[in-house]
Amino acid sequence: MDPMLLQPRIHFVRSDAPQAVAAYEGLVARFGQTMLHDADVIVALGGDGLMLEVLQASRRDPRPVYGMHRGTVGFLMNDYIEDGLMERLMAAEAAVINPLKMTVECDDGEVRQAHAINEVSLLRERHQAAKIRILIDGKERMSELVCDGVMVATPAGSTAYNYSAHGPILPIGAEILALTPISAFRPRRWRGALLPRHARVTLECLDPERRPVSATADNVEVRGALKVHVELDPSISHTLLFDPGHGLEERLIREQFA
Repeated sequence: MDPMLLQPRIHFVRSDAPQAVAAYEGLVARFGQTMLHDADVIVALGGDGLMLEVLQASRRDPRPVYGMHRGTVGFLMNDYIEDGLMERLMAAEAAVINPLKMTVECDDGEVRQAHAINEVSLLRERHQAAKIRILIDGKERMSELVCDGVMVATPAGSTAYNYSAHGPILPIGAEILALTPISAFRPRRWRGALLPRHARVTLECLDPERRPVSATADNVEVRGALKVHVELDPSISHTLLFDPGHGLEERLIREQFA
């Protein structure tokens, strides 16, 4: 936060979880609710799902977002403590992240785009495994990956779906992306790759009629994907606020020793 702001104007948002609703009502009653266009900071009450929704909705909004955990998963959130909120906002550490841009060429001839904070993933739509060709910056790196799916994850998202699929945890300042297979069948022992952050990844469905795949950017799904291009979008920056000593970098390191 700007040290010149002695009393930041807050716009509160919440999920529909009962504990988030109760927290929202209590905080608005105590601190008031500023209209979004007049606010200095957004305080999100919920879990990581809400945080992703807020960041998606504020793609071109420079306001920082401070999350408080009132949901299920809260990796991107701070602890919920009502007292001292103004002081916490003033002392908060900022983490600036860029989202992934997903461009999908679909079987209906349409081209659809979406952004992802955590990951872009391809998943099989039917019982048969998907067959996917992988190109990096236009150069073929794998002619055929037989799998349940594959994903490209950011450092901020590396502890989410990527980690569950046995992908690496990436430090928040790392200039790399994780390319991680999901239940790879052939090559059976392939564990993925680390790519420079400027890489453009192309994932091509090789048998779309018999083995269709869907493409998902966080919570935005596109079905009938033929070819998916994934790259960081440096034109968009999101600022997340964390309590001192509990920022993204510390959380990512701590997660590796859990």
